[in-house]
Amino acid sequence: MSVPANEVLNLQSDQTRKDLARTVAALFEKWGLSAEEQLILLGMSPESRKVLPQYRRGERALPNAPDTLARVGYLLGIHKGLRLLFPESEALRFGWVKLRNRVLEGHTPLEVMLTDGLLGVARIARFIDFQRGQ
Repeated sequence: MSVPANEVLNLQSDQTRKDLARTVAALFEKWGLSAEEQLILLGMSPESRKVLPQYRRGERALPNAPDTLARVGYLLGIHKGLRLLFPESEALRFGWVKLRNRVLEGHTPLEVMLTDGLLGVARIARFIDFQRGQ
């Protein structure tokens, strides 16, 4: 999903949140994440497992909850940053979240995000921005 820089998404719209759900589900697939990891990154309980296929198919909108929408915004920002950092290497672009990093005290970005929740996701997004000189 591509939105012009000067256009603001209407997050109140179910269709917009369905599009975001489908986009983030596709990203999770590229990252090779388990259902449990996906739910944790979205800030959802294990009982929400049944919604993941609906997100992938664009049949269900993400919850209109600030926490979930912030997480998705950061996750898509991470993806955008990685696309810009590694334009020539799809393997690195999608595998980076599972690579150990000295700056993260030997942890993977995924471990930081899973362990620290929204703050961890935000931390990794800021880390990517820093790497890009933003």
